[in-house]
Amino acid sequence: VIINSTITPNMTFTKTSQKFGQWADSRANTVFGLGFPSEQQLSKFAEKFQEVKEAAKLARDRSQEKIETSSNHSQESGRETPSSTRASSVNGTDDEKASHGGSAEAQLKSENDKLKIALAQSSSNVKKWETELQTLRESNARLTTALQESAASIEHWKKQFSACKEENDQLRSKIEELEEQCNEINKEKERNAQLSRRLQELETELQDKELELEELRKQGEVIPQLMSECESVSQQLQDAENKNKDLEEKVRTLRTEVEESKHRQTNLKTELKNFLDVLDGKIDELHDFRQGLSKLGVDN
Repeated sequence: VIINSTITPNMTFTKTSQKFGQWADSRANTVFGLGFPSEQQLSKFAEKFQEVKEAAKLARDRSQEKIETSSNHSQESGRETPSSTRASSVNGTDDEKASHGGSAEAQLKSENDKLKIALAQSSSNVKKWETELQTLRESNARLTTALQESAASIEHWKKQFSACKEENDQLRSKIEELEEQCNEINKEKERNAQLSRRLQELETELQDKELELEELRKQGEVIPQLMSECESVSQQLQDAENKNKDLEEKVRTLRTEVEESKHRQTNLKTELKNFLDVLDGKIDELHDFRQGLSKLGVDN
């Protein structure tokens, strides 16, 4: 987009935001605005605008100085001519007076024409300046309304910014709560993983215990047989003990009888000795059998 705007000394470039600026063109009766991608480019444009504005101001001042010098020069020449004519009229002859008077009148007419032209130009300049002043006033009014609108928009954006900030704070608090919940969920997951590992360990231990219980059950099935055998052995042992008691009793009786009949039954010593040897062997066998039974009972 091409913007055709002549920069005058009375223009002002206003930064309405960090990336937007505007100025009023009184000749075009338009307010121009430009947006920039960065604040640095906006400041560069404002500096260049100020340079051009200063150059236009210098050019205007020079033109005014030229007009003033030309008008002053014409006034001075108009003031000097009557004195010269007076001097010539006083010192010269009548012909000289007439010639000098005609030239003075022509000079005065030319100077008056110049003054009229300068006055017309100054009046036209005054009208132009008045129109420019009016346009500047209108542009200033537009700028004030634009500034008011921009201030209202800034207030609106500030409110929206504060609302967005509050919403952002709320979202941050929610995010923190969700992070805490996620941490708790992760902790629960770790606990569940530990519990699952512990459950697997308990299942393996239970399987081992079941195997041991099965072995104990098998051993329990064998125990009644062993108990029955042990009872039979204990019965046999009891019978053997009873027999042993009987034999011991018989031995006592026999010994008494032997003692009593030593003198009478000397011939029966050899037989009794043999009988005693046999009896001792039986007793040893019974004793060994008893020890075996006792060992068997202890092992059970």
